[in-house]
Amino acid sequence: MTLPRPDAPTLTGTALTLGYGADPVVRDAGVALHPGAVTVLIGPNGSGKSTLLRALARLHRPESGSVTVPGVGDAEVDARALSAKEFARRVSMLTQSRPTPGGVRVRDVVGYGRHPHRGRFGSGDPEGPAVVERAMRLTGVAAMAARPVGELSGGELQRVWLATCFAQDTGVMLLDEPTTFLDLRYQIETLDLVRDLADEHGVAVGVVLHDLDQAAAVADRIVLLSRGVVRADGRPDEVLTPELLTEVYGLRIEVYSDESGHVRTRPIGRHTTRSRTARSA
Repeated sequence: MTLPRPDAPTLTGTALTLGYGADPVVRDAGVALHPGAVTVLIGPNGSGKSTLLRALARLHRPESGSVTVPGVGDAEVDARALSAKEFARRVSMLTQSRPTPGGVRVRDVVGYGRHPHRGRFGSGDPEGPAVVERAMRLTGVAAMAARPVGELSGGELQRVWLATCFAQDTGVMLLDEPTTFLDLRYQIETLDLVRDLADEHGVAVGVVLHDLDQAAAVADRIVLLSRGVVRADGRPDEVLTPELLTEVYGLRIEVYSDESGHVRTRPIGRHTTRSRTARSA
């Protein structure tokens, strides 16, 4: 894949206003994804983070604003000016829900990710088979390559779709709640893969997460949305403050650093501070 110069974003949303009807759900929002960096979008349900991510993937047409990719030199190109295949060679996205194809093997589904790199009748992709095998191995689905996807659990299917995005081999990867349906082991392994994509392959990653601690652990930058507006954009320690999180989520949230210096959050509910003795009484 061809990446722009290291200081240039590979995908930029500027002044985006997005809606599904008369009322916008995202207003004047901006986000820039850079090579080798993980940007995490967080916020309460309905804050607009998934809609914003879909707009970056050209799956939601903005009412105003623009999504651009690097052109020649310092020029920016409107993403809508690219053909579907041209855009898909630059940007891949894991959405929250996808239809489950009936009677199709895992290997074939992962192979769908190679479509932007193929010519007519599936020709012209000599690296494809090796890339598909690598994607399955990285996501832990190689052992089920010959199984029909209709036999898989929700967590297994999620990993197959993640492998499909890996096989697309793009410079930008967008992931909408990629840890959904996964047990704890695969949640952590998925987040490790996200970091590997950025650190080892220079991919610009944009990801929506609900878990604030996971966001803090994996992100270089965090974008916090509230009611369709970007409230903060910066390093985890800059965005994850008790005052801001408490205001946005409508719940008291404490923030502290663990022994490794990582940011941790602690939501305080009505029973959070009860002693262990009181709970067992």
